[in-house]
Amino acid sequence: MEIPAIAGVLTAEQVLATGAAIVGMQEDSGALPWFPGGHTDPWDHIESAMALSVTGFHAEAEAAYDWSRRHQRADGSWPIRTVAGRVEDANIDSNFCAYIAVGVWHHYRITGDTGFLNRMWPVVWSALELVLTYQRPDGAFRWGGDQSGAKFAEAQITGNASIFQALDCAIRIAVEMGQPEEDFILAHAALGAAFAERMDTAFEPPSEHSMDWYYPILGGAMRGERAQQHIAERWDEFVVPGWGARCVHHRPWVTGAETSELALALEALGDTADAIGLIESIQHLRDPDGSYWTGLVFSDGKRWPVEKSSWTSAAVVLAADAISRTSAANGIFRDVRQTVLDLR
Repeated sequence: MEIPAIAGVLTAEQVLATGAAIVGMQEDSGALPWFPGGHTDPWDHIESAMALSVTGFHAEAEAAYDWSRRHQRADGSWPIRTVAGRVEDANIDSNFCAYIAVGVWHHYRITGDTGFLNRMWPVVWSALELVLTYQRPDGAFRWGGDQSGAKFAEAQITGNASIFQALDCAIRIAVEMGQPEEDFILAHAALGAAFAERMDTAFEPPSEHSMDWYYPILGGAMRGERAQQHIAERWDEFVVPGWGARCVHHRPWVTGAETSELALALEALGDTADAIGLIESIQHLRDPDGSYWTGLVFSDGKRWPVEKSSWTSAAVVLAADAISRTSAANGIFRDVRQTVLDLR
């Protein structure tokens, strides 16, 4: 299969090496931890699996999805944090649970494997049915809860933007399965209205992290002129020319994953040149083995944390795919629909 490349920035061979580096971090169980010996969370696990699909490691990607299928709890959730099969944080993050829909739709778009979709549809359905119980009357989703059934009140911008994309993917899967799901459609519409009409009141105020800035675009909840203005307002606050994007606005620390996700958001708006510039700016994080270091404190030139994370490498691969429009799933972020009520 064709591997993504960005002319003058990344060759196909380099992107393939990044996929292979992620494979090298995968546990025998199929889990994709943050780094060898580190913890696995159900969101970053899926992001890493998506990069494996893009780089042709389909068996390894399906092993990751099988891990999700086998480790899903009876209520449709996954623990927030697992280390080598041992649960370290049993609580529930609604966004973490919803993201399975994005990964499953992405892998299906690349492979066309209906058997895979049939196996994973019950997993997606169960996860999203659980996630819907976290939606508030104003359309926003509570960020999480515990095993007793208690739900935390706060609705966070980043998590909700990601859930918006997950709902769109879940709706697409349901239609493909011939089982359109009304509840998913209505939940997607209500969340979209929260972003469009009451973003300042429905969600917690934006934090110091860049994710709260660009995620409404990355997740597809914001497009057009409004999105362009939204990016422009804080560009100088987060983007450091030649280095990448800051993770936290007041710290001299750029991170590969946030920079790549910002590039994905820009590409979704049609700003391909700036997206390419961002990916080029973080090649200082690339290791000879093809993996990427998590971040760099540019004020003193030190890598921090001192780890090569699977999800950082994955974000670079997904950005390269979107920019080059290589795989059949390269539009997974660009093509998120802002309304799907016409499917009712």
